[in-house]
Amino acid sequence: MSMTPVEQLFTAFNTTADILKEELSCTYLEALAESGENMFQGTVLQDELNEVTTKRLEKVYKETNLDSFSKEEIRKGFQLAILKGMKEHTQPNHQMTPDSVGMFIGYLVNKFVAKKSFRLLDPAVGTGNLLATVLNQQTDKEIESVGVEIDDLLIRLAFVNANLQKHPVEFFNQDSLEPLFVDPADAVICDLPVGYYPNDLKAEQYEVKAKEGHTYSHHMFIEQSTKHVKEGGYLFFMVPNGLFESEQAPMLHEFIKNHLIIQGVLQLPASLFKNKQAAKSILILQKNGEEVKAPKQALLAELPKLSDGAAVNSMLNKIDQWFNENKTAQQ
Repeated sequence: MSMTPVEQLFTAFNTTADILKEELSCTYLEALAESGENMFQGTVLQDELNEVTTKRLEKVYKETNLDSFSKEEIRKGFQLAILKGMKEHTQPNHQMTPDSVGMFIGYLVNKFVAKKSFRLLDPAVGTGNLLATVLNQQTDKEIESVGVEIDDLLIRLAFVNANLQKHPVEFFNQDSLEPLFVDPADAVICDLPVGYYPNDLKAEQYEVKAKEGHTYSHHMFIEQSTKHVKEGGYLFFMVPNGLFESEQAPMLHEFIKNHLIIQGVLQLPASLFKNKQAAKSILILQKNGEEVKAPKQALLAELPKLSDGAAVNSMLNKIDQWFNENKTAQQ
């Protein structure tokens, strides 16, 4: 049976990661980062390997000509290998954004950000999969991207991911809620890390800070992203469905009222998530600015199952209609 391009790539990443995991006595994900770097450089970079192992790896890399694959095929092949690695040692913050959601956020970025060249920021970039999914949909556009991630291993995987797909991305390995030294972006995308932020002293500097106890980190991410986007810039967040119902929601409401306009809330199908509590929506915000006008009516919708083609098309038509009526995209 012949393999699809994505299967070919996954097999190459998986085989070589397994070899390196064994030889370097490291985790699968660490080995995958090493192997991805080898594949990008076209050579075996680990000096400590014996000759036989090096030859085995070289053979696979030679047979995998990256130029013969599309960026999307490379992204998907690498993503499958990452997912395999994550199953081995799952940490709650290592959840990948579902592909269909990434595609949809890419579609929204395309609709709202009408510029030919722009800066895009993901302040919780993880393995870079959401960022790459969105970038692969912005055809004919010049995009400078920035990704910030606190986890050393995830940012290594994101770096390799971007290299393999030839996306010019600048990465910062740091806590995104500490001061960020990045130029303002035209748009922000982020699957918000949900939870409490442990550093109360740092949270004190935020407008969304809790009256008592720890502040929600996802609220702080919204504020931090707003600081780092230009006037009139757009922010696309994956947020918990109960975002505006928590005991800390009043502070977030106040912050949004003072600095942002809600352009839309799109509830994602519950079938995408393990349980109802984990269900999320896409929140579309725009930073206040001189030319910025609130839409006559925010775009509110419940998205159908993304595998239901007809229902999705009908939803996209509704979104188009909303755009025509509100003319929010700015040239």
